[in-house]
Amino acid sequence: MNVEPKVTTLPSNRSNENLVTNIKNSLESRVVTLPDGTCLPRIGQGTWYMGENPQMREKEIKALQLGIELGMKVIDTAEMYGDGDSERLVGEAIKGRRDDVFLVSKVYPHHAGLDKIAKACEDSLKRLGTDHLDLYLLHWRGRVPLAETIEGMEKLRKEGKIARWGVSNFDTDDMKELWNTTNGKDCMTNQVLYHLGSRGIDYDLFPWQREHHMPIMAYSPLAQGGSLRQQLLTDPTIKEIAEKYAVQPLQIVLAWTIRSNDCLAIPKAVQEEHVRANAKAAMIELTKEDLNRLDEVFPYPTRKMPLDII
Repeated sequence: MNVEPKVTTLPSNRSNENLVTNIKNSLESRVVTLPDGTCLPRIGQGTWYMGENPQMREKEIKALQLGIELGMKVIDTAEMYGDGDSERLVGEAIKGRRDDVFLVSKVYPHHAGLDKIAKACEDSLKRLGTDHLDLYLLHWRGRVPLAETIEGMEKLRKEGKIARWGVSNFDTDDMKELWNTTNGKDCMTNQVLYHLGSRGIDYDLFPWQREHHMPIMAYSPLAQGGSLRQQLLTDPTIKEIAEKYAVQPLQIVLAWTIRSNDCLAIPKAVQEEHVRANAKAAMIELTKEDLNRLDEVFPYPTRKMPLDII
């Protein structure tokens, strides 16, 4: 059930300590609930492309640590990112803070068979410097049968290597097939591309997941790079709404993505000001009028769209 948005004015002229407290309180109060009852803040941290540039390493680690301090405890990575370098970076960032983090990683499709998934998971755990993942996702669907991947995931879960599992880049038909596969109902989430400029999943995938009480995890919720991101920055309606709340346009875009209690967004940020801006987006509760105006500019899909993947 979606939470009806209400107007929230961002705090001004407060100490940094009070601001941090308000941000954390907002993130703690606006949560997504996984099928197993686990509650998570609606904004986490993505790490795509992190760990690939040694000159950025210290800044990226500090950005992730700041995000954790602000309450964005979900950190998403993958064995694919930088061929493991992202996981190594995350491992360094969460050292001594593991209990404060909900750690997510993803397995390659060609590592998702019974003969390889255990080793792939163990390798990720070593790079991350931990003994378990809070959530392990199949990065996208490959040639390995779903039943085999699920069996491997369930085995890892029983061994304590992962606490739960899910999928990524699955469209509606994939999710239906998964759901009807043995133990497929144990899937916790589906991580897909989703933002104001890419909302094709609103037509059928998102409604299906709502019906089955399975939240979406939205990657690239700020339209990572490209001309579309520029459009979101300069759109007059977004700018007007941003001015109303005295925030930046991309904070409105992020607030839109987490407007309901069944979507968790994982934006990536390296600059400290961007990390803080992402966290502050949890304090913006768009009104029905705001949402209607955004729907006019970025309309709800009227037909089935191919699943966007980047």
